[in-house]
Amino acid sequence: MQVHKLTPSVSRKLRRVGRGHGTGRGKTAGRGTKGQKARGRIPIGFEGGQQPLSRRLPLYRGRMKNQPVRTKALPINLKALNQLPSGTEVTAEVLVKYHIIDKSVVNRRLKILGDGELTIPLTIKLPISKRAAKKIEKTGGTVVQAA
Repeated sequence: MQVHKLTPSVSRKLRRVGRGHGTGRGKTAGRGTKGQKARGRIPIGFEGGQQPLSRRLPLYRGRMKNQPVRTKALPINLKALNQLPSGTEVTAEVLVKYHIIDKSVVNRRLKILGDGELTIPLTIKLPISKRAAKKIEKTGGTVVQAA
């Protein structure tokens, strides 16, 4: 890296406001005069004194209360399994070994989906869609239903 080869910064420097008349942004600092918006911060969800939406709908009160507890399964398509050797028993550990999934997602729910074509027979020991199961059995592979 050399000084004359540095590229200029992409983002502009933020202008400091409220630092005296000479700056052009002193005194009211671009906020106008008086009123709620000229003063301190307004809380998120504040509706001018009206009962806030979060209090009017008690069902949705609280954070993450109505979110589903179960995470969605991580999809793995058949076309990704073509790089495995023929006759392999497909488990999460095997998928990590062949770099199909990252080891950070081994403990997540996985599901084999039927996108793409499979050219080799495999034994699947993971949750699988009906379409993917048909394609695997068509190539001579087997499906062992994982709980």
